[in-house]
Amino acid sequence: MRRLILRINGAVQGVGFRPFVYRIAKELDLKGYVLNDTNGVVIEVEGSPEKLDTFLLRLNKDRPPLAHIFSQEISYGVPIGFRDFSIKESKGDGTRDVLIVPDIATCDQCRHELLDPGDRRYLYPFINCTNCGPRFTIIERLPYDRANTTMKNFTMCPECRIEYDDPLNRRFHAQPNACPLCGPQVRLYRSDGTLISEKRDAIRLVLKEIKNGAVAAVKGIGGFHLICDATNDKSVRLLRERKRRQEKPFAVMFRDIAHIREHADISVMEEALLISPERPVVLVRKKEGTLSPAVAPGLKSLGAFLPYSPLHHILLDKLESPVVATSGNLSDEPIVKDNEDAFDKLAAFTDYILVHDRPVRRRCDDSVVKVIGGFPTPLRRSRGYAPLPIRLPFKLRNKVLAAGGFYKNTFAIGFEDKVIMSQHIGDIETVDAIDYYDEAIRDICNIYDFKPEVIVHDLHPAYETTRWALSQEAAKRVGVQHHFAHVVSCMAENGLSNEVLGIAWDGTGYGDDNTLWGGEFLVSDYDGYKRLLNLRQIRLLGGEMAIKEPRRVALSILFELFGEECLGMDMPALRSFDKKELDVLFKAWKLGINSPYSSSAGRLFDAVAAILGLRQRLDYEGQAAMMVEDLYSPDIKDAYPFGVSNGVVDWGPMFIAMLGDREKEKIPSRFINTLSEIVLKAARTAGLKDVCLSGGVFQNNPLTTQVIDMLSPEFNVFTHRKVPPNDGCIALGQAVAGGMKRL
Repeated sequence: MRRLILRINGAVQGVGFRPFVYRIAKELDLKGYVLNDTNGVVIEVEGSPEKLDTFLLRLNKDRPPLAHIFSQEISYGVPIGFRDFSIKESKGDGTRDVLIVPDIATCDQCRHELLDPGDRRYLYPFINCTNCGPRFTIIERLPYDRANTTMKNFTMCPECRIEYDDPLNRRFHAQPNACPLCGPQVRLYRSDGTLISEKRDAIRLVLKEIKNGAVAAVKGIGGFHLICDATNDKSVRLLRERKRRQEKPFAVMFRDIAHIREHADISVMEEALLISPERPVVLVRKKEGTLSPAVAPGLKSLGAFLPYSPLHHILLDKLESPVVATSGNLSDEPIVKDNEDAFDKLAAFTDYILVHDRPVRRRCDDSVVKVIGGFPTPLRRSRGYAPLPIRLPFKLRNKVLAAGGFYKNTFAIGFEDKVIMSQHIGDIETVDAIDYYDEAIRDICNIYDFKPEVIVHDLHPAYETTRWALSQEAAKRVGVQHHFAHVVSCMAENGLSNEVLGIAWDGTGYGDDNTLWGGEFLVSDYDGYKRLLNLRQIRLLGGEMAIKEPRRVALSILFELFGEECLGMDMPALRSFDKKELDVLFKAWKLGINSPYSSSAGRLFDAVAAILGLRQRLDYEGQAAMMVEDLYSPDIKDAYPFGVSNGVVDWGPMFIAMLGDREKEKIPSRFINTLSEIVLKAARTAGLKDVCLSGGVFQNNPLTTQVIDMLSPEFNVFTHRKVPPNDGCIALGQAVAGGMKRL
């Protein structure tokens, strides 16, 4: 007889891991125990060497689908005579580095019970088991036990308690376990706060009103959605008007895959993403059909997703039409999570508010994924994915807190060989967003009892994240250049440790020379970088205004190429200004008044959109680039000329050729082809085997696909697949760069 002692670290709490261990031990007639602690799971088991070997094999081979084992310490001791195998009470002391499981979509078994009139949980909107349901949004502290979640105030009825206590039941220690008799309930209010109905009747009435064209705020797992009939043009336009969101696309929730196929063309990979347990919003090619044109105006793509909570399943099962399901928030503010805030902040958008009484501990927006270059790529990593860590191929030297960027913010904490990324926080522009950011950082640090040795921030002095980091005096503060962080994040998630050519293309980032970078070719390792090449700089006329008005970027390029003579040309970008404005802007360009230099690749997309007359002003970030992408044709193979000298890639010849191109419909394709040729030229210039692509520009599928195809015969090309290529990846790069820094 031998005693096997196992300490398992990873995402192993709240996923049915202990009952899984219990069943294997019982089947093999082994004695001992299993328990949760703040590090993960501890197992002690006694038996013959042959049975212990079988136990270890099955533990790793047959583990529950949601369990992620990151490490296991195996040791052996003298048998102490366990009489049976048991599941012990959790321990709450010790270092906290057990991993919290994300919120997972309703499993097939629970969905079947939910829609079965004979089941005791029929149409109960909080059904769950150890294979599904909320985790990250309800946990208050570690270890993951009911007393440490927002379910602590709901006392289980006898039937639920029997399920919860039975190791052979799939609801064994399912912390949110409940039923209509003992669990949370929904209530429906008018937007003025008048209670209308409760429980099933509340759902029946809100369904009726959505069918009749109403807009409803519905509390979900990580906050509120604003919901209306996606085929009712009047309702969708009313929601846009109320939310003051003119053109930014809305996500649409469909009943099932067949329902999506009626409205969109989806690939096998896109279908796999849509039905995955994470249930992200997936960008797909929409069909012309019955959806309101106001859902995604001016775009050929659609953000589609499937129900992921029981309440969503009930709503979509009873509705014939798909629904708009967009984040419940004011523009640029965090998603609303609390009932009181919903009446305060969402009443103006809605006709009805459907709430429930299970508190949401932390906000968590829907994740967004797009297939780019043939691979699933997150554009927003949040519900379903956060806060699972990114594993590193090395250990960090320091415990590090990464503040992240300004746009599409996530932050991160790093220790040992992992970086735990936060959920999507968003743009840090408003007072509420700043408060949420601070609250979310303190929340994660409290859960893990984490005290950083280093806090890393962006170099931009005006970013609120930079200001926050510099105000923290309990750790060393380190600045990391924005595009270097992009490259390091791509290196880290791909497990690279050698020197690479990092190509970081985005809208803007503060450079070492106090100009705005964004078209960078950096020879990088984890210790630093050398700027090998960059795109020719453009003056941003009006500073921040140029980021929101593509016509200003186009005008700046025209001034660069033709000087004042361009004012006599006839093109959409010039016609959008009056003569007085053009005269003032030319003087500003010439004298450099409020016209900072930028090497941004993203701004080139804006300029092309303005030159073609697609957009002169933006309603949302990235709009012009998405419209240019939609016009790409793979059948067009030729490109425009460009120049390279003294470390600068000159786009001048490209724009001169573009302006003389009479085949206007081919300009977007030739432009993207030219950018691909530029990348190939830079890779050959650098002479390094590994090339990393990062930055929001590489969310462009035709560009990224073509770059991969062109470079692959000569180079190893690495892209983002775990974190977004946009600024949502900055915190990972900061964490690794700061975590590896020698203090």
